[in-house]
Amino acid sequence: MPSLKLSKHELPRQKTLTRLIENVLNYTLYFILLYSILTILGLPVSSLLAGAGIAGVAVGLGAQGFLSDLVNGFFILLERQFDVGDSVRLTNGSITVTGIVVSVGIRTTQVRDYDGTLHFIPNRNMLVVSNLSRGDMRAQIDLPLPASVDLEAVRQVIEQVNEREIPRYDMIKACTILGPQTTVNGQFSYRINLSVSNGRQYEIYHRFYGLYQEALKAEGIELLAVPYSIVK
Repeated sequence: MPSLKLSKHELPRQKTLTRLIENVLNYTLYFILLYSILTILGLPVSSLLAGAGIAGVAVGLGAQGFLSDLVNGFFILLERQFDVGDSVRLTNGSITVTGIVVSVGIRTTQVRDYDGTLHFIPNRNMLVVSNLSRGDMRAQIDLPLPASVDLEAVRQVIEQVNEREIPRYDMIKACTILGPQTTVNGQFSYRINLSVSNGRQYEIYHRFYGLYQEALKAEGIELLAVPYSIVK
């Protein structure tokens, strides 16, 4: 049976469990504080809860949503769908939130968008969870070129850049030169896939796109104005 000691877990898991425990304790303390204040004021708390009537229905509806958040949060933790620090994409219909998980609570999950926005997402509203921090990612670079370009010359330039630059980056696991492609918008391009440690794909994409562009320009091969790119 796995140890339940916090020190036995990986650092992201430790952060997740720590934030969750803090969240639970906060809710508990708030409830005790409210109950104590009402008791000190002499209000019959038990009677109010028992005979709330319409207010009880409202509380019940709120509790239903709360329980749904609680159950979903439990399965998120049990299945370890994500931990604090993971890069995720959360989808609910047409609504998509992408960013870094900063807190996992019993009711909501907090995700920091890449532009700095902090999103508070009820756990029951996360229908599709895409974790971008599990395993290597792919930086897919499409270099937009004229159809008349010398493909062999392009390949030689790409190989020279890779041979010189890739050994300098430990986060690059592999490189595959796929060659000429036609993108979904009809643009002719030359495609290179770089397998990269998660979280570093955007950095590597921008770095190597610039290196390829400079090397091709030095050989008299100009890229077209609008690139089409994918980073996965």
